[in-house]
Amino acid sequence: MQPTRVLPAVSVLSLVSVEYGGWALLGFLNGRGQLRRFREQFFRAGHAHAGVLLILSLVYCLYLDRTGYSDRVKWLAGGLLQAGILAQSGGFFIHLGLGQPNRGSPVTVVTRLGALLIAAALLILAVGLLRSDGRGQ
Repeated sequence: MQPTRVLPAVSVLSLVSVEYGGWALLGFLNGRGQLRRFREQFFRAGHAHAGVLLILSLVYCLYLDRTGYSDRVKWLAGGLLQAGILAQSGGFFIHLGLGQPNRGSPVTVVTRLGALLIAAALLILAVGLLRSDGRGQ
């Protein structure tokens, strides 16, 4: 299958987990559980980053199809983006569980790595768009 058909489906299915996260966060905020301020902040950050970046990935795939890249490069670029989204938003959730207030943790490396992977994927897309004739393959 083509990457620009599979990757958006993965993103849409991943959005279901973001919806569940929003439902769980609402439960905590309405008193069905307890989250200390530190954990609540990282829960919100992970949830928000995941949602916004997954929407970005849907737009990304539309534009990825307009490049002249081979399917192999499209898989690589889309995989970098998906891995970056998982690492960046997931890093917030892991820090929520392992981190301490007002202290960094080794897990912040995961969040930063995610940002770098996303940046690499965006650069690949930008280069592909600039080099293409606008019609794709």
